[in-house]
Amino acid sequence: MRAAVHQAAGVVTVEDVPDAALVEPTDAVVRVLRSCICGSDLWSYRGITQRATGSRCGHEFLGEVTDVGSAVSTVRPGDLVVSPFTWSDNTCPACLDGVHTRCDAGGGFGAPGSDGGQGEAVRVPQADGTLVAVPGGRAGIDDVQLPALLALSDVMATGLHGAVLAGVGEGSTVVVIGDGAVGLCAVLGARAVLGAERVVLMSRHADRAAVGRSFGATDVIAERGEEGIAAVRELTGRGAPHVVEAVGTPQSWEMALGMARVGGRIGAVGVPHTSPEIALFPIVRQHLTVSAGIAPVRRYLPDLVDRVLAGTLDPGPVFDLTLPLERVAEGYAAMDERRSIKTVLAG
Repeated sequence: MRAAVHQAAGVVTVEDVPDAALVEPTDAVVRVLRSCICGSDLWSYRGITQRATGSRCGHEFLGEVTDVGSAVSTVRPGDLVVSPFTWSDNTCPACLDGVHTRCDAGGGFGAPGSDGGQGEAVRVPQADGTLVAVPGGRAGIDDVQLPALLALSDVMATGLHGAVLAGVGEGSTVVVIGDGAVGLCAVLGARAVLGAERVVLMSRHADRAAVGRSFGATDVIAERGEEGIAAVRELTGRGAPHVVEAVGTPQSWEMALGMARVGGRIGAVGVPHTSPEIALFPIVRQHLTVSAGIAPVRRYLPDLVDRVLAGTLDPGPVFDLTLPLERVAEGYAAMDERRSIKTVLAG
């Protein structure tokens, strides 16, 4: 089969690799219909993090089940399924607590020894605890809905998780730091799922701000740093009661801490790839609640799938470029150069 492979910083190619196949009785094999490129995939592409030469790329995908192990009972060949970006058994203590990304039997797609989502097929360990079947299967899904379902595999659930961690609820005012796909989906999750009344998006890119407004952002602030903090404080009166940090850099954390009001809550889902050091004194002095974590996508998937099928949730517009798998290198370049918010790989 064909799959995207990391060769070196700035170099991703499509190569012939061993076919995805069952290894354990709890496995399933999924033929990929749609996958995509994540902002975190750019870390190794840019040389910020190191990745083994020849390793598979990608962790977001949806597709059709083609084979299942003898112990798999919740999905069967022919099912259309959405997969979280990590696998989990859905039965261990962490999973039962809703923290599937810390599953005792879990792992991540694209990690050493595993298939990546950017390929023709994927072996899915712990299939019963990981995959969520789409009611009605492929026959009941229009191609137009596939991007919306694909977004649930990571960015939609991750953005929503950030808003949940920030304590967003009906009538809330929330500021979202980050106008990438996760930040934009945090806007959508805060408004469409959690019922926030006012959502402020920090964005200085017209195309991303436009998507944010279509997702329900009521205000857009272009300033960053101290100017951005001042703008939020002026807009909200005394600072934001809820802040979603969806970037993970020292600068974005400084903004989050600076704009949160006394007693405010920060929900952080921006993975800190540059290891920001968080000052504790502002948190203590301002009586802030800071919650952070890699999103347990599996926890949110069934509800999000139902919302997409019901037509009440559509994160599909975060994708603004579609390419065949063989042109994956173009997708990486487009996202690296900020010509694309998020790229879909079809087929």
